[in-house]
Amino acid sequence: MITLPWPDRILSPNSRSHWSQSAQAKKKSRQDGHYAALVSGYDKSTFAGYDGKLHLFIDFYAETRNYPDADNCLSSIFACISGIADAIEVNQNRFVCHPFVKSETYKGGKIVIRITKEPNQC
Repeated sequence: MITLPWPDRILSPNSRSHWSQSAQAKKKSRQDGHYAALVSGYDKSTFAGYDGKLHLFIDFYAETRNYPDADNCLSSIFACISGIADAIEVNQNRFVCHPFVKSETYKGGKIVIRITKEPNQC
């Protein structure tokens, strides 16, 4: 299980930030995803020998009850998911994402990602 902080608002697809700010935030998000995956015990040997799809069950815990849109949340962590793919050394097109915006809140917000081989293992 990978736990990440809430993404920077600059990463939102609705953000109208300068391209350099966006690029810097994406770079940090990708590094955060890579590091969090390694710390959580995921590496290239985790799914070695498995060539099928990998299912990412992504739980979003917002800071407030003003719940964000699941599609926007998923778009906000695209760079982070790329970092996870880098850590486990797989092509990102093998990921099938299942985003869930939870009704529970968490101070500061957080994201919890579980990676499985089967869609019903969650």
